Amino acid sequence: MNNLLRLQDGGAEWVRDDPWQLIRDATDELPAGPLILPLPQWLALNADRTSALEGVWLGPNDEVTNLTPWFPDLPLIALDFPSFRDGRAYSQAYLLRTRFGWQGELRAIGDVLRDQLSHMRQCGFDSFAVREDKSAEDALKGLAGMSVLYGRSVIEPRPLFRRR
Repeated sequence: MNNLLRLQDGGAEWVRDDPWQLIRDATDELPAGPLILPLPQWLALNADRTSALEGVWLGPNDEVTNLTPWFPDLPLIALDFPSFRDGRAYSQAYLLRTRFGWQGELRAIGDVLRDQLSHMRQCGFDSFAVREDKSAEDALKGLAGMSVLYGRSVIEPRPLFRRR
């Protein structure tokens, strides 16, 4: 993923040497190295293990509760945005961070655009695989986003009227 942005130490950076390989379709032949597998293939591979070795990606219809037994060892969860109009991954991210308290890397994949990054950050994403046909440098500006948020978020759970 050449257009990967990651939040670290309060700022955002362009990650040029991401080791993770996203596997979109289930396959028998898996490449070497850290992999991000689709949920059905990931579940089949990890059914007999007590700890997860690979990352997993969830589609909009996948339930985040399927992963709760592996939360302590799961290195990465990627949530798919099949279209910029499909916002179900925002809800999945919010649930993972607030209800389940998951602290690992949460990556946005798919149709990820600059305009969405600030909102994704507020829902708990900390890495973003920006669409390959878009500029990662330009997308970094999207993480600056809004200076004042009036609603609750993962980053700031108090609404604006409670912060005064």
